[in-house]
Amino acid sequence: MKRILLLYRNAFGGLSRPAWMMSLVMLINRSGAMVTPFLSVYLTEELGFTLKEAGVVLSMYGLGAVCGAFLGGWLTDKVGHFKVQFLSLTLGGSLYFMLLSLRQLEALMGGVFILSLVNDMLRPANSSSIASYARPENVTRAFSLNRMALNLGFSIGPALGGLLAAVSYRWLFIADGLTCIMAGLFFYFYFRNLQGHQPAQQPNETTPATAPTRSPYRDGYFLLFAVLCSLFAMVFFQLLSTLPLYYRQVYTLPEGKIGLLLALNGLIVFLLEMIVVYLIGERARKAWIITGGVLVLGVSYVLLNLTHHPSILFLAMLLLSIAEILAMPFMATITVERSGPANRGAYMGLYTISYAAAHVVAPYLGTTLAAKYGFATLWWCTGALATITAVGLYFVVQHIERERVAKQVTTAATV
Repeated sequence: MKRILLLYRNAFGGLSRPAWMMSLVMLINRSGAMVTPFLSVYLTEELGFTLKEAGVVLSMYGLGAVCGAFLGGWLTDKVGHFKVQFLSLTLGGSLYFMLLSLRQLEALMGGVFILSLVNDMLRPANSSSIASYARPENVTRAFSLNRMALNLGFSIGPALGGLLAAVSYRWLFIADGLTCIMAGLFFYFYFRNLQGHQPAQQPNETTPATAPTRSPYRDGYFLLFAVLCSLFAMVFFQLLSTLPLYYRQVYTLPEGKIGLLLALNGLIVFLLEMIVVYLIGERARKAWIITGGVLVLGVSYVLLNLTHHPSILFLAMLLLSIAEILAMPFMATITVERSGPANRGAYMGLYTISYAAAHVVAPYLGTTLAAKYGFATLWWCTGALATITAVGLYFVVQHIERERVAKQVTTAATV
C-alpha cells in the first residue's frame, strides 16, 4: 500500500499550482456534464423523436463543436486564453436554460448548434492554458491531470444525471447550466491576474522571437494526424450517442444504471491515467502507445457482439477506458510539441476541430447504422474503423516524432 501511495505522489509531483487550479475549474464544469450523455435518450423518449431525428440533432451538436473549436482557436491567438475560457463557461452555462424551452426539431437543431459552438470555444483555449502553465518536462502529465479532473467530473455527472433524469429531465439542464457558470466564476477570480503568463517553452522550440509560425492548415503531416484523430473520435464518441441507446433498447437498463455505466468510464480514467502516463510516458514511443490505445478501443466495441450478458458491458467499458488513457493524453502532447508559442492556439484549435468533426459524423452515422442494420453491425464497423485508424496513426506519429527529434538535434547544434 505504501508503494502505491508513493507511486501516486511521484506521478502528481512537480505540477504547477495554476495547472492544479485549471484542473479544479474543469472538475467543477464537468461534474455538471449531464445533458450530453442523456441527450439521445431525452430526444427519443421524452420528446418522442425517431432514432434518425435524434442523430440529426446530435450531429448539429458536432457541427457547432467544429465551428466553436475553430473560433476558439482563432480567438485564443488574438485575445488570449483567459477571455475565451471565461466567455465560454459563463455564456455556455446560460444557454442550457434556453435549451429547456425548445421542443420543435428545427429549434432544437439551432439551439444545440449554438450551445455547442459556445461550449467548444473552451477547448483550444483550455489546452493553450495547460501548455502555458506546465513545465516543459511535465506537459503530458499536465494534460493528464486536466483529463483526470474531467473524468472525475464525468464519473459524477452521468451518475447524478441518471438520478435526476428519473425525476425530470428538466433538472439535467438546470444542473449543467449552474455548474458551468460556477466554473466560470471560479476561473475568473483565480486566473484574472495570471492571464499575462507566457507559454512554457518546449524542448523542441526556439525562443519566442524565432518560434515557428506556420499554420497547422499548411502542415501536411499534422493535417493527416488530425484526420486520423477524428476517425478515432468517431469510434470513441459512440460512448455518448449510440452506446446509451444500446443499453436502453437492447438491455432495457433504466437511466440510473446507464448513468452508472457511463460514470465507470470517468472513474477508471480518474484512477489510472496519471499513473499510466507516469510509468510509460517516457519509456515507450508515442506511436506504440497511441496505436495500442486505438486497437483496444476497437476491441471494446467488438466484445459487445460476442455474448449477450450484462457482465460484458462492464468489461467493454473497462477496455474503452484503457483505450482512452493510452491514446488521448499522448495525442494532445503530439499537438503541443508540434506547435510554438505564436501558433499554439491554432494547432490546439485544429486538434479540437478533429474531435468536434467526429461529433458531427459519429452520432448520425452510428444511429443510422443501428436503425437500418442493427447494433451488431455498428459494433463490427467500429472495430474495423479502429483497426484502420491505428495503422495510420502508427506511421504518421512515427514521422512526426522523427521530425521533432531531428529538429532538436539541429537546434542544439546551432546553440
